[in-house]
Amino acid sequence: MFLVELKESFFLALQAIGARKMRSCLTVLGILVGVFSIIVVMTAVRIMKSSVESSLSDLGVNTFRVNRTPVMMVSKDRSAWQKIWRRRDLNYRLGMQLREKVALPSNVGFEESFRRGSVVSRYAETDSNVELNGVTPGVFDARNWDVEEGRALVEMDLDSARMVCVLGSSLKEKVFPFGSAIGEKVKFKGINYKVVGVLASKGTVMGQDEGNFLLIPLTTGLNRYGYRRSLNYLVQTESQTEFEDAMEETRGILRTLRKVPPGEEDDFEIVSNDSLIAQFNKITLVARSSVAVISSIALIVAGIGIMNIMLVSVTERTAEIGIQRAVGAKKRTILVQFLIEAILLCLLGGIIGIIFGVLGGNIVAMVTNVPPVIPLDWIVIGLVICVLIGIVFGTYPAYKASQLNPIEALHYE
Repeated sequence: MFLVELKESFFLALQAIGARKMRSCLTVLGILVGVFSIIVVMTAVRIMKSSVESSLSDLGVNTFRVNRTPVMMVSKDRSAWQKIWRRRDLNYRLGMQLREKVALPSNVGFEESFRRGSVVSRYAETDSNVELNGVTPGVFDARNWDVEEGRALVEMDLDSARMVCVLGSSLKEKVFPFGSAIGEKVKFKGINYKVVGVLASKGTVMGQDEGNFLLIPLTTGLNRYGYRRSLNYLVQTESQTEFEDAMEETRGILRTLRKVPPGEEDDFEIVSNDSLIAQFNKITLVARSSVAVISSIALIVAGIGIMNIMLVSVTERTAEIGIQRAVGAKKRTILVQFLIEAILLCLLGGIIGIIFGVLGGNIVAMVTNVPPVIPLDWIVIGLVICVLIGIVFGTYPAYKASQLNPIEALHYE
């Protein structure tokens, strides 16, 4: 019997909402704006987080990076910035000492970005946005690079500072679109390099082509562009069980080699995928918190508006309520009917807000060329919030309607 009453109350609530379309639309507008603001921001943040995680996937399994400076810095303290920029470089000699001393890591590689410019082959010339990177052989495993054609750089290339290179996948398609690049020569800023390998494609990240680079032996780049520069060290372990211990071992060796006094903080940064994601979450926390506060205020105001409209509706429908009570409707039936009506109004605004929020947030995905994201968890949270607002702000009007005296309600005009 209760389920029958519930079903009947549901359809009566729908009829009441449909009979007052303009009022219903204006009522749900506040809920729509509040839910939209939450969903659009959370969708955009989720897309950005997905892109950050995708960009980190170029690191191989169980790999961390050692940098001179943080990848992301949120501090506005000028002295903190100055202290970081005064740090000594992570040079090639230090990297070789680290590689000799570490025991737990299975692979240590060094890398540095030297220049950006155009690459010229006998077939084509690219735009001036190709990155020239110097690497050691260990970087190929650490970066999770697969060689599709030819070979990777080897220690002999490094020891002899050979004028050889490996092309990124998209760069190969630009400069050698019709055949193999192996054995061919490319020119970067007037210098010829012999192509010995081509990497397999890894797609795009944040709209940027991952394969638009040229890899040369690190020593070749240092000889040409100078040794006074800071490198990035990539350290890889055999398994996840050794990962944390390897990080601590690397930190201890570097502190010893760089003579960092006990008790002072590191003068370098050890970065893993998890730490970068944690930094990203910390940076976006302020934005997410601000939106949550503003949206909460908007939802509370919208809830007050729904309570006001429902009270007006109870007054307008007093005679209707009297007729329902006269033909046998119970107090709980009236209460449930008006409560369902308030919840439906909230859900209607919430659903529309969610749809526009997801679409609006995914504009970021369209701009950055990354797959769209549908934040199912926040969609569920948004719907639950709408139901709670309907219950909280619809209970009093529903209770007031259920307590009307049938005789007085029938005589109401």
